[in-house]
Amino acid sequence: MTDLTKIPVTVITGFLGSGKTTLIRHLMQNPQGKRLAILVNEFGTVGVDGDILKSCADAACPVENIVELANGCICCTVADDFIPTIEALMALPQPPDHILIETSGLALPKPLLKAFDWPAIRSKITVDGVIALADAEAVAAGRFADVAAVDAQRAADNSLDHETPLSEVFEDQIACADLILLTKADLAGEAGLAAARAVIDSETPRKLPMLHVTDGIVDPRVLLGLKAAAEDDIAARPSHHDGHDDHEHDDFESVLIELPEVTDIEDLVARIQRLAWEQDILRVKGFVAVAGKPMRLLVQAVGARVRHQFDRPWGSDARRSRLVVIAEHHDIDEAAIRKVLGA
Repeated sequence: MTDLTKIPVTVITGFLGSGKTTLIRHLMQNPQGKRLAILVNEFGTVGVDGDILKSCADAACPVENIVELANGCICCTVADDFIPTIEALMALPQPPDHILIETSGLALPKPLLKAFDWPAIRSKITVDGVIALADAEAVAAGRFADVAAVDAQRAADNSLDHETPLSEVFEDQIACADLILLTKADLAGEAGLAAARAVIDSETPRKLPMLHVTDGIVDPRVLLGLKAAAEDDIAARPSHHDGHDDHEHDDFESVLIELPEVTDIEDLVARIQRLAWEQDILRVKGFVAVAGKPMRLLVQAVGARVRHQFDRPWGSDARRSRLVVIAEHHDIDEAAIRKVLGA
């Protein structure tokens, strides 16, 4: 099978809440005549992102072309989950013209690239490109990789001789990319975008193109058709974890919290914000049943920034409030989380 017959795959990586799902929704709505398939790998057992994308399914990307893998990191379960899923997508009566993979926000993309070297799929697919999303406002504020602040702290305290796992995840995602999207540009402003560019430039092993994006709106022709063949270029994408077999989720943990029906949305928002401030919770996402409302409430939080909206009726689904809470391993205190959320 020649390269011309390989199905191109775009890997979309990026930190927690950087806008990966929003970007994919835009690509689904603007497929440029391509038949798409989407593989969503989430951290935690509630398939929030996959559910959002399935609600946008259409002829160019039908529901059966959208697959969720929420049982673990796809680079940790290559033989059991990833390879069979890719093979199933390629075996569809109408195979996709292009596959999009949305990684977990905690994922290191390089182990996933190595999975594309498996004999079962190497001759059939190619990594068209790795797109890394970075929340420009967050990066500019130094929440994940404020190089100047780290250097200043190290100068003041000799005991600070290593990076945190969070910054390593961010740096590995940037180092593996072919193109970087600075998202939430409207929130960052011109000064924030410039600051974010400076931080990312200092982290990249090679010069990378960067675009700023608001609400995931970017011309698909810029993202698809990069022809990077990233699986053949792994050595040029350094990782903090090169030479190690450990995978990224050792440093992170998630808990699933089930809640009763909520009567006061703003009170729930305040409780989620408390988790960010008091327990360093990184991410909260899920669906909530609100008393007297037939629609389910989609809740997504990055740190103390909480967004919520009614997305669709519950329909035949059970009215259950379920939130996935993600933090670094040493910060997870399930009992305390349940108490704050009123579970």
